[in-house]
Amino acid sequence: MGFKSALRGYTYKRLEEIEQADILVGVPCFNNEATVVHVIQMLTHGLAKHFKDKRCVILIADGGSTDDTREVARDFEIKPWQEKIVSIYRGPGGKGSALRSIFEAAEKLKVKAVGMVDSDLRSITSDWVKYLLEPVMEEGFDFIAPVYLRHKYDGTITNNIVYNLTRSLYGQRIRQPIGGDFAISRGMAKYYTEQEVWDTEVARYGIDIWMTTNAVTGGFKIGQANLGVKIHDAKDPGTHLAPMFRQVIYTLYSLMEDHESYWKAVKGSVTVPTFEHKIKAEPEEVKVNLDNILQQFKVGYKQFSSLWKEIFCEDCFDEIQKIARLGKKKFHMPTNTWVQILYELAGTFHAWEHNRMRLVELVTPLYYARVASFVIQTMNMSSEEAEDLVEEQAQEFEANKDYLIHIWDRKAAEAGKA
Repeated sequence: MGFKSALRGYTYKRLEEIEQADILVGVPCFNNEATVVHVIQMLTHGLAKHFKDKRCVILIADGGSTDDTREVARDFEIKPWQEKIVSIYRGPGGKGSALRSIFEAAEKLKVKAVGMVDSDLRSITSDWVKYLLEPVMEEGFDFIAPVYLRHKYDGTITNNIVYNLTRSLYGQRIRQPIGGDFAISRGMAKYYTEQEVWDTEVARYGIDIWMTTNAVTGGFKIGQANLGVKIHDAKDPGTHLAPMFRQVIYTLYSLMEDHESYWKAVKGSVTVPTFEHKIKAEPEEVKVNLDNILQQFKVGYKQFSSLWKEIFCEDCFDEIQKIARLGKKKFHMPTNTWVQILYELAGTFHAWEHNRMRLVELVTPLYYARVASFVIQTMNMSSEEAEDLVEEQAQEFEANKDYLIHIWDRKAAEAGKA
């Protein structure tokens, strides 16, 4: 059953009491009692410091936390001239429903700009409010994505998958398409609420990339803002990121189906206007258990290689076999092999009507192989040097886009979809 609104009655009533505002900042959260107060504190300070003459509302969109997230959020005192709402959203569990409630509130309050920040942030400063909202408030941008200074092993899914595919498919060099901290115009918020996505799997666990993709394909004015270091509850790629890999890949490929005519017509890519700020900071080190990552790939190879042989072309599978025989010291997955894997997987995903999530699960060990290769290759590099490698990889994805279109169309024809 679909919900007509993500806002509960008491939240709607509270919005009616406030009537109108200039800025709304939403914080989607679930069981974040340890960090949410710091986030609210930085937001209230930032709004007071940079937008004191504006009417500002902070909306905590909670997913039914079982800890004291809502209580500590409610008890924390913000500036007396600002408004705060602590609500439980309606709809399927997940960040999508939380953001839907924020977008609906933005429309109800007729705000000029909407900000969203994650509730597990430890590095947020009061200036993030300015960096995110100013381009929307003063420069007419509809969508501002974040640019973070991150440790080379934080964001492996963005570095090895999301940035490459988003740039190659849609032609915009948005560095953090799933960054989590955004600012949008009210027009953008209205556009989002009108889309038929809120009861789908994409809304449950792929809302960030959905927002970014729709901002591009909808022809909105897009920019990005440098926020400096992002310190949050970072996860070891070897132990925590398999579910995220599956969710992100599933969403990316689903969006490719929705926007097929758009991305097929895109050639090359362009830079996105970026608001730079002088921020001096160093990212926290992210520890990686390389032996564990390699082990997960080797075990996966033993389990699934016979299925991989059916999914991937002969050249690609031969390369995977070679990689599986390599020891730790010489382990390497060439970039062109990784490009081929993701592009051929996209074509197979498109051709399959059923068990698509199972398909993505089967190839998860190949993501571990790519991460292990990236870790080994960048072991003696600074995070800045590793960034150059990420850029080279993105260029290779772009250069081979014709292969993606070829494989996408061929596999669709073989499945009788063309």
